[in-house]
Amino acid sequence: MDFREDNDRMEPLTLFSQSSLTDIVLLLLIFFLLTSSFVTNFGIKVDIPKAETGAQTESQMITVAVTKEGEFFVNGELTSSGMLASALRKEKSDKGQSTLVLRADKEAIIDNAVRVMNIAKALELKIVMATEQASR
Repeated sequence: MDFREDNDRMEPLTLFSQSSLTDIVLLLLIFFLLTSSFVTNFGIKVDIPKAETGAQTESQMITVAVTKEGEFFVNGELTSSGMLASALRKEKSDKGQSTLVLRADKEAIIDNAVRVMNIAKALELKIVMATEQASR
């Protein structure tokens, strides 16, 4: 039983315009690319102290994280305190950088941060202390 007045069969739409779908996907891609550049995920939970002023760090710098448990992470890799000097020497020769970014937990033992600074000074590295911007 056909309730249409005309007897012509309606053909399905064979052409589908994907231009609007392409526009949405392109806008989502741009959004995620822009927002992902603002997110810095170091992977090591360190509660760094706050400061009134600061500067952005480059990704080519050597980073050392000191946790409150006394663990050392050189560029994200767990390093024992005995191997810290050799790990920093290796990173300096690999990257050719002369700047070390120290990310010490504010509850870490100060002696651990000083140990990193002494090794960096012996290797003639510039030392930068990582902090968070204080809220006003």
